[in-house]
Amino acid sequence: MNIPLAERLRPQNLDDYLSQTHLVGEDGALYQQIKSGVIPSLILWGPPGIGKTTLAYIIANESERPFYKLSAINSGVKDIREVIDKAKKSGGLFTAKNPILFIDEIHRFSKSQQDSLLEAVEKGWVTLIGATTENPSFEVIPALLSRCQVYVLESFSKSDLEALLHRAVKKDEVLSKLDIELKETDALLRLSGGDARKLLNIFELIVTSFEGDTIEITNKAVLKQVQSNTARYDKTGEQHYDIISAFIKSIRGSDPNAAVYYLARMIEGGEDVKFIARRLLILASEDIGNANPTALVIANNTFQAVSVIGNPESRIILSQCTTYLASSPKSNAAYMAINKAQQLVKQTGDLSVPLGLRNAPTKLMKELGYGDQYKYAHDFENNFVNQEFLPNEIENTRLYEPGNNSRELAQRQYLKTLWKDKYGY
Repeated sequence: MNIPLAERLRPQNLDDYLSQTHLVGEDGALYQQIKSGVIPSLILWGPPGIGKTTLAYIIANESERPFYKLSAINSGVKDIREVIDKAKKSGGLFTAKNPILFIDEIHRFSKSQQDSLLEAVEKGWVTLIGATTENPSFEVIPALLSRCQVYVLESFSKSDLEALLHRAVKKDEVLSKLDIELKETDALLRLSGGDARKLLNIFELIVTSFEGDTIEITNKAVLKQVQSNTARYDKTGEQHYDIISAFIKSIRGSDPNAAVYYLARMIEGGEDVKFIARRLLILASEDIGNANPTALVIANNTFQAVSVIGNPESRIILSQCTTYLASSPKSNAAYMAINKAQQLVKQTGDLSVPLGLRNAPTKLMKELGYGDQYKYAHDFENNFVNQEFLPNEIENTRLYEPGNNSRELAQRQYLKTLWKDKYGY
């Protein structure tokens, strides 16, 4: 059979759809919308092979709407207009069953291509569903993004992927006729990189390579059959995530040589320079932070510069930023502080802000004590006065722990002079 296993197993309804219960479970954000047929234009954001296209098909099937699909890789403005014209004829402004226009990899559309969608979305000629592996805040124009709901799809868990393999063995019209024993799955899962489509394609390749009546799937058998070319850089697949991971970890590990090597791998592979610059911008705060605040300034300027300049000259700017960040002192103190703070918020809920810190724009609020006893720091010596800022229930909780580097040691010493008795610096 010429139809790939991943396509043969594509779910046709919500009951068969794997994972993403936060979206399509009975309490999910999309569930009631799908069941009611009132679907907003939306963007599905998540890594490859986790069911974005399948979910779009299911939404169309469940709501009984015409379905049109475009790929941003090989479609232009002309193609968009042709599909919109067809959609207008098959749906219309005065029906709730307006067609669905699905655009795969919408982040690859230029501004003018995205602009050409605005009128159709705004006037309800189509319900747009875009799929992207990139942050839509960066890659989708604000005018279009404001007209869409953004839903984040989560990566498959190990149990999800194993369930998918067992489903293939039991339910696929071809594989169910074979004697297949799934003894080990770790190698399959590792090679798939969490991509369900890739997992099923590899699995089918392994199964068809066996001779004999019984097919025993073991890690050794899988690795023997699958030959991976690690020198190749596939910016849409597993290598995309492996190389950027190695790049970030090399900078975090203060190795400019390895970092610039992986940068070269991405540049030679045609990676989007803005994608690289965004990762550097995140790293500058997450891994360097207050150990060298200039790192964030340089990373931000790098992002702005490559956005204007483009290839091939952007490689020089990226190299400068990469080697600078890799050679910089490291601290994850700011990153850890916000992690601790968010966890504390989840544990303690919405604690009351102390009255003295509350805004008091009305007479009633002033009478209720809002803003009372607040001490304006600049009215005191050295612009500091000891007072309580946290809610009473969590007072004296230390969330920021300065790192062990010259800049943050100086920060620690400063905080110690202010808050030694309260926070114990």
